[in-house]
Amino acid sequence: MSTLAIATAREVFDLLRDDLTAIERELGRDAVSSVDTITEIAEYLREGGGKRIRPSLLLLAARCLGYTGTGMIRLGAVVELVHTATLVHDDIIDGADTRRGRPSANTTWGNEKCVLAGDWLYMQAFLLISLTQQMVEGELLQIQKLGRPVSEAEYYDLIFRKTACLFSVSMQLGATLAGADPEQEDALARYGRAVGLAFQIVDDVLDLTATEEVLGKPVASDLREGKTTLPVIHSLEHGTFAERQVIHRVLEDGGFLRSTREQIQEILHRNGSVEYAMVAADRYAEQGREALARLEETEFKRALLWVPDFVVARDK
Repeated sequence: MSTLAIATAREVFDLLRDDLTAIERELGRDAVSSVDTITEIAEYLREGGGKRIRPSLLLLAARCLGYTGTGMIRLGAVVELVHTATLVHDDIIDGADTRRGRPSANTTWGNEKCVLAGDWLYMQAFLLISLTQQMVEGELLQIQKLGRPVSEAEYYDLIFRKTACLFSVSMQLGATLAGADPEQEDALARYGRAVGLAFQIVDDVLDLTATEEVLGKPVASDLREGKTTLPVIHSLEHGTFAERQVIHRVLEDGGFLRSTREQIQEILHRNGSVEYAMVAADRYAEQGREALARLEETEFKRALLWVPDFVVARDK
C-alpha cells in the first residue's frame, strides 16, 4: 500500500486533538467518587496517561463514517475506563511494582483498596458489561495457565479476550454511533480485532527485548510471572532440549533463579523467535488495513491506515 495513502502521527493527533481533550475532561469527571481514596487512585491512574489508543480507534471509526455527535466522547471515556480497570487488576495479580515508569497504584494504596478501586472503575463503565466479562475470563484463563506452556491457539484465544476484544468493540461502538450498515460494522470490528492482536503480540515482544528505562517496568516480567507469550512458545516448539529446559526452569521457578534473562534472550535470538512473532504482528497489521478496503476514502480512513504501522513500530 502506498505510504501516500497513510496519515502521519501528527496528522492523526491534529484530527483527534479536540475529541481527545474532551475525553480527558470526561475521564476527569469520572474519576470523582464520594470516597476520597477511590478519587485519589482514579485520578492517579488518569494522570499516568497512556496512549489512549482505544478511545482513538472509537473516534476514528465514528468520524470515518461521518458521525459528528457527542456520544463518541462518552463512549470513548467508557472504553478507557474499562482498560484502566483492567490494568489495576493486572498489577495486583502480577505483583507489579511499576506501571508506565511510575509506582503502580497497588504499591501506594495497597491491594485491597486498589481491587475495590478497579471494581469501581468497572462499574463506571457498566454499559460494557458483556465485554468486561470476556476480559475477566481472559484474565482467569491466564492465571490458570501460569507456569506452564500454552499452544499458539491458546495464546491467540487469550490475547483476544485480554486485549483485542476491547479494540474490536471500540471500533464497533464508533460504527454503531455513526449508523453503520452491517458490512461497515463488520469491517471495522475485524480491523479492531486484527490491530488488537498485533498490539498485544508487539507488547509481548517488547517485554522480552526492550530496556527497563523504555518500558517503565522490569524486562521479561511476563516470563518471570509464568506467562508464555508467542516468542517463548516458538522457542519451546523449535529449540533444542537444553534450550527448552532453560525456559521451563524460569516458568517453574516464577523467576530467574536457575536461568538468566540473557540466556532466554539468546535462545529467542538463536531460534528466530522474536522475528517469528513480529512477522505475525505484521500479518495482523496488514489484515487490519485490508479490512478497510471498501470504506470511503477520507482523512479519518487515512488515519486508521496509519494505526497498524504505529502499533508494530512502537518501542514501548
